[in-house]
Amino acid sequence: MKVFLTGGSGYIGKATITALIRRGHTVEALVRSDRATGTVRALGATPVRGGLRDLGVLNAAAARAEAVVHLAQAETGAEDLEAAGAMQDGVGSGPYVHTGGTWVYGDTLGVTDETAPWNPPPLVAWRRSVEDAVLGRAQRGGRPVVVQPGLLYGGENRLIDIFYTTPGREAGAIPCIGEGANHWALVHVDDIAELYVAALRAEPGSVYVGVGGVNPTARDCALALSRAAGIEGKVASISLEQARAQMGPIADAFALDQQFTADRARKDLGWTPAHTDPLAVLARA
Repeated sequence: MKVFLTGGSGYIGKATITALIRRGHTVEALVRSDRATGTVRALGATPVRGGLRDLGVLNAAAARAEAVVHLAQAETGAEDLEAAGAMQDGVGSGPYVHTGGTWVYGDTLGVTDETAPWNPPPLVAWRRSVEDAVLGRAQRGGRPVVVQPGLLYGGENRLIDIFYTTPGREAGAIPCIGEGANHWALVHVDDIAELYVAALRAEPGSVYVGVGGVNPTARDCALALSRAAGIEGKVASISLEQARAQMGPIADAFALDQQFTADRARKDLGWTPAHTDPLAVLARA
């Protein structure tokens, strides 16, 4: 299958291109720079120059493809919605896989799934209208699917590195919001890439949380990160107010208490995460 993918040079994108090509698909990937062009080309994908505001480019690339996977992070909900619309118009009745995230559910009060009510922190509150519009295309002959990744780890670690490992190494202790008793719904980047590939065959209108099913506490994660940073056991508790000052609005997302099961993706798509020990991965330098 010929797949058009946005965000191909990013953290999830590189893993997803690799997974798609390994499964026999061909990939065109949206790029905004020469560096990104080289990255996706080295992975085996064909670069398409443009950004999420280049609606004509998105539409034409989607029309050439048999399926679309939208991974790129938009700056606003309006930008994301317009980009999604252009690509859905282009791909028509082909599969369109859109990226959401588990943070939209807020605190989960135990283990839950895609049926949980939404209670998003302000950082991701805009996703509701976008996902509703994307999924609404299923009523008009489209094949939309939403994948909602949990907090990603593995490889570059992305957000965890930026907001925890790097500042923790510099300060001599990994930050931990409050006592760190809240749970993080983690998923390995290689596992979420496989879920995006599997989602190409999902029923129109489906929504899947992408989590590894292991939900350690934030403090356990901080302790593991301290070992990777060479400051074993050194964790500093900070208040939510301090975290907001240091991290910005994302602090409220890191403070969520979330536990999820991915049973729906297992049942519908046969997706089984291969990485089941996130603390061991986080602890490796």
